[in-house]
Amino acid sequence: MCGDIDMRIARDGTWHYMGSPIGRKPLVKLFASVLNRDEAGDFWLITPAEMCRITVDDAPFAAVEMTVDGQGRDQVLTFRTNIDEIVTAGTDNPVRVEIDPDTREPAPYVMVRDGLEALITRSVFYDLVELAEMRVQGGTSVMGVWSNGVFFEIGSTEDE
Repeated sequence: MCGDIDMRIARDGTWHYMGSPIGRKPLVKLFASVLNRDEAGDFWLITPAEMCRITVDDAPFAAVEMTVDGQGRDQVLTFRTNIDEIVTAGTDNPVRVEIDPDTREPAPYVMVRDGLEALITRSVFYDLVELAEMRVQGGTSVMGVWSNGVFFEIGSTEDE
């Protein structure tokens, strides 16, 4: 185990080493392939030889593009991350939105794999909102989107 290293993933998905952005995408993809998250929420690069903790400002990935196939309940939403991983929203890869209690700003995420999420970029979130439909759940009006037969709430009248 090597402990903590001076590696950080910024909120926009940019990987940094010793304060400088890592500009080589293949190197970032290599690091991402060994990235894990433990039960305490810490992020680790784990290889057969070493285990090093890194800092992640928000989510380790960014969802930078979304494609839509179908519509309504039959709709399928597929996201591409900043490291070109393709994720289809559904039971195993849910979409969720956190509302900041102070600013009321939404922070939307999609699960990529094994507890590792992608922060959905603002422009992609706007595209997602365009697809939203209103439903009443538990007596509250909610906005949400369908993907793979699952309805994902992305906002409610209480969030206003």
